[in-house]
Amino acid sequence: MERQQHIELILDHYQSPRHRHRLRQPHAVQTGYNPGCGDEVTVYLAVEGPEQRLTLAFEGQGCTVSQAAASMLMEMMQGRPLPEVEAAAAEPLLALLGPEIARSRERCALLAFHTLKRAIEAYRQGSNHREEP
Repeated sequence: MERQQHIELILDHYQSPRHRHRLRQPHAVQTGYNPGCGDEVTVYLAVEGPEQRLTLAFEGQGCTVSQAAASMLMEMMQGRPLPEVEAAAAEPLLALLGPEIARSRERCALLAFHTLKRAIEAYRQGSNHREEP
């Protein structure tokens, strides 16, 4: 993908976010903050069925990159089995955002990713609460 294509994808996800809502009965809820710029992302996670497929949603506020990355991440991970998402690396998300943007705005780009990982940890520990990083 060329730089302009990455920018257009980011703007599309920012203007029309996917899975941006609260889940009615989440198994874990986790909020992440980026104190440097004020970005906030809350991830809602539900685990369904014997295959442990994830239903994900998010809410948040902040810069274009943090909110678009959250939307992209929800779309990428929606319906995948919990162990697969647990083992997932950030590189595919960073690649979607584009190398230039990912390098210059890494904290914004990875806010939802790290928040999702903490939501999975909370689910595994049997807790359903919000915490700051």
